[in-house]
Amino acid sequence: MPQNPLFADRTQAGEKLAQAIYDIVTQQTIDSGVKPRTIVYALPRGGIPVAFPVARLLGCPLTVEVAKKISHPENPELAVGAVTASGVVLWEEQGFYRKMKTLQLKEVALKSATEQAHFLQVQLQSACPPVDPKGATLILIDDGIATGMTMAVAATSLRKLNPAEIWLCSPVAPLKLLPWLHQWGDRLIVLATPKNFLSVSHFYSEFPQVETREALKMMNYE
Repeated sequence: MPQNPLFADRTQAGEKLAQAIYDIVTQQTIDSGVKPRTIVYALPRGGIPVAFPVARLLGCPLTVEVAKKISHPENPELAVGAVTASGVVLWEEQGFYRKMKTLQLKEVALKSATEQAHFLQVQLQSACPPVDPKGATLILIDDGIATGMTMAVAATSLRKLNPAEIWLCSPVAPLKLLPWLHQWGDRLIVLATPKNFLSVSHFYSEFPQVETREALKMMNYE
């Protein structure tokens, strides 16, 4: 268990994030006189328990945008990019993928991540409600942002759906990553931005793997 965690678990983190987002939506409605149409998109699976309280408080649909990191075949901990289930690919800017020994390694890494994304999409799609993202405010949520690659590629994918805005939202992200993250969304909402960032799990007392059954139950909350 980490010392002095910021959140008890994903549910508590989601409740805190929900209130922060709700306050911004409320103020936006007061300022403009028009309540934005919102859709919550979770990055599964870990983002779903965080997104659930947000969708519930806003009274809007909860769906998913599946994205997986592309790991270097020779070092699974090294993220060289990310890909969505719809096939949108983003390679990291430091060029680690260029250092792969062969083009074949790059293709293997991409193929593996794409297959994982497709598998997860199939598992969850039955619980995804029909939504119309065009002209809506899309609230993209994960349980934490470490490298930002999956958040960035998911936002890139959602941008193709012609929303009014995309908000990138998370309980925690590294302070140094914020300037980079801003380019991918119209609004960035992060509750905690520690300078010393070891891993997302470090900031939770309880951080178990989210099982598919649990994820589906939350997706069907309506």
